[in-house]
This record gives sequence, C-alpha cells and structure tokens, in this order.
Amino acid sequence: MKPAKPLRTEVRRRALATAAERLRDAQVVVLSGPRAVGKSTVLRTLAAELGREVVDLDNPSTAQAFTADPMRFLDRPRPVLIDEYAKAPESLDLVKALLNRDGSPGQFLLAGSTRYGSVPAIAQALTGRAQIVPVLPLSQGEITETTESFVEELVRGRTPALADSGLDRAAYADRVLRGGMPMALRIAGEGARQRWFDQYLQLTLDKDVAELRKVRRRVLMPRLATLVAARTAQLANTAKLGQELDLDRSTTEDYLQLLEAVFLHQQLAAWGTTLSARSAATPKLHFVDTGLAARLLRVTREQLLAARPQALQQFGHLLETFVVNEIVKQTHWLDEPVAVGHWRTHDGDEVDLVLERPDGSVIAFEVKASPNGREEDARGLQALARRVGEDRCTGVILHTGKHAFRLGGALALPVASLWQAD
Repeated sequence: MKPAKPLRTEVRRRALATAAERLRDAQVVVLSGPRAVGKSTVLRTLAAELGREVVDLDNPSTAQAFTADPMRFLDRPRPVLIDEYAKAPESLDLVKALLNRDGSPGQFLLAGSTRYGSVPAIAQALTGRAQIVPVLPLSQGEITETTESFVEELVRGRTPALADSGLDRAAYADRVLRGGMPMALRIAGEGARQRWFDQYLQLTLDKDVAELRKVRRRVLMPRLATLVAARTAQLANTAKLGQELDLDRSTTEDYLQLLEAVFLHQQLAAWGTTLSARSAATPKLHFVDTGLAARLLRVTREQLLAARPQALQQFGHLLETFVVNEIVKQTHWLDEPVAVGHWRTHDGDEVDLVLERPDGSVIAFEVKASPNGREEDARGLQALARRVGEDRCTGVILHTGKHAFRLGGALALPVASLWQAD
C-alpha cells in the first residue's frame, strides 16, 4: 500500500496561508492540532517570512528560561510566535495584559497539541481575542499537491461538474488505511508504519494526556481509544463505553474529553435540533485519523475489502469518517465560517454531514461505501430538504464508484471529487 505520489519531506500546508490571513485581523492566532502533523513547521515557515524567531516551549532549556522570566520572551517585536504554548498556561495572563496595552491585530501566533479550550485558564485569558486555525492530518489534496476547492465552490452556491474518477473501492480503502499523518506517510514499509502508529498512540497517552490531568485508571486509556476507534462514525454512547470498561458515566465522559483534548477523536455535534422535536441531539464520534483508527482495530486491506457483512460495515464507518474529515478540513480554510454537524431524527431519517451557510441554507452529504447508487441512498437528503425547503438544501451523495450522476434530486459523485482538480 503506497501513496499515489511519494510524500515530500515537507508539505506546504493550507493552514499556512489561513494563519497569515487571520493574523491580519486577530490579536492572537492559535494553530491547534494533534502532535506530529506539522504545526511547528507552519510556525517556523511563518517566522521566516515575518523575520521572527520561534519561542519553542517543547525545548527544556527554553521552557526553563521562559518560566523564569516570561516577559523577556513576550514583550518583544510583534508578532511573537510560541510553540507548545499550553506548557506555560500561566503566561497567558501576561499575554492578556500586553493585549490590553496594545489591541492591534497580529500580536501573537501560538501553536499547541492540546485542543484549544481544554485548558480553562487559556480559554479565559484569550476569550474574544483569539482565532483558531486547525492543523489536522494532511488532506488528500495536500498529499497529492492539489488545491481543493470542492467545499468552497458548494458554499458559494456553485454546482460541481459531474466528473468521473479513476479510483475504485480498493483505492479508497488504501487511502483510508494510510490516513494523513505526515511521518507515517513517509514510511515505506507496512510493518514500520504500524509500529509508528503504536508509538504515536503511546506517546500521546503517556505524555500529552498526563500533562493535562492525572488519570486514576491510566491503564484503561489505550483500551478506550480502541473502543472509540471501533465506534467511529457512530453516535456517542457514553453509557455503553463505560459498561465495557467498568467505569461510571462521569469518569467515562472525563476520559473521553481527555482523548478529544489530545486530538485522538472529535465529536460531530447534532445539527438541526430546532427543526423539530423529532431531531436527535446526540453527537457522533469521528476518529481524527483513519490510519490510526485502522491500526487500533488491526484492520488489513484484505479484511476491509472482504465481502462479509462485518467488513462492509467497518469499511462504511471508516469511509464516512475519512470523508467527513476531508470536508471539515476544507471548511477551516473558508473566509466565512459555516456550521457543521450531522442530522438524525427519532423517525430514522439521517444525514451524515450538514454544512449550514450564514444565510441558513444547507449542504447535506451522505457517504456510501457502495459504487452503485440506489434511490434509498437519497432518502435522508430528501427528508432534510422537506424540512428546510427544497430550494435551501443542496444534497450530495459521495460514493466509491467511478461515475458521477444525479440521484433522487441529489448529486451523486465519486469521493475523489473532494480533492481532484476540475
């Protein structure tokens, strides 16, 4: 299983241009994402372009000097760039004081491997001052050096061309299994890549989680991560997770929040709960990287492509997470924010992903692991369109086939439409 193109040593991230743009408007810009995805590289590149140095708090000697005299590092020509800022949360009060003296934009550029907001002191200090730029595992366009514009075009109200794709189900399985972690993508051998995933998980749990909070039953964290991977693209059922781990609901929720704080998974909120009383409010779980999720589940390519009900279901869940992640990454590069969520009713209607434009109109996505479209694939999209109005809902079905067509009032497109050039 090899990438379609060898990954370069460094990939120019889309977050680079986004962060530079946001720095013109915001006092503080925060690069937030998992460890080892390239945040430090983005920070160093911006530092070189701005003629600044990076204060790296992941370096023990720098961290020690910073702790002893933080103002020496903070009160210098702007912008000030700090890597792993969450290692010194108490310094954010000084940042706030400096911002009170000078409220102009472009003051600080921070990067961290802890989800913004998971440390209350940081969120409180920077409330109303910071804009978050997520830096997540590489998008497919970044891997293939293609500038994705699929989501941007849809948000602008433009209909994508009905273009076919040369990828088949096996090619999508390969992309799902390799994920988007840059260091893993540079490893040629399958065994070495799997060892990298194992070490990544261990380091994230042993170091990043430990720095956030002392976990009483730490031994359960790897097992919880595996259970979450097995439930990717499914509703978050804290009670069932707790039962499997013999944990009470409160502790289970606490541990889940820790895994989310270090970017192992994320919750996709329920959307449209105000549409009717029949709309469900439970979020969905999505693993941040499908390569890591597949490794936790010990899934091979052959198993994923097997014509068995369990394999088909597992591929469907991993593919949905893969697609949702790709779309959400593209929303982070938009000028105007869009609301993101999934829609589900107690009557059984559901839509995998909904993007709500500022004017309240929506783009609704259904992900299908099948290459052949069926009328019932559009049922959830049609139900949502009836709720919000036919003229205010654009339905898109993303499938593993090679051809594009219209189905039940929706666009049925190959998954590769997300990143393939026009």
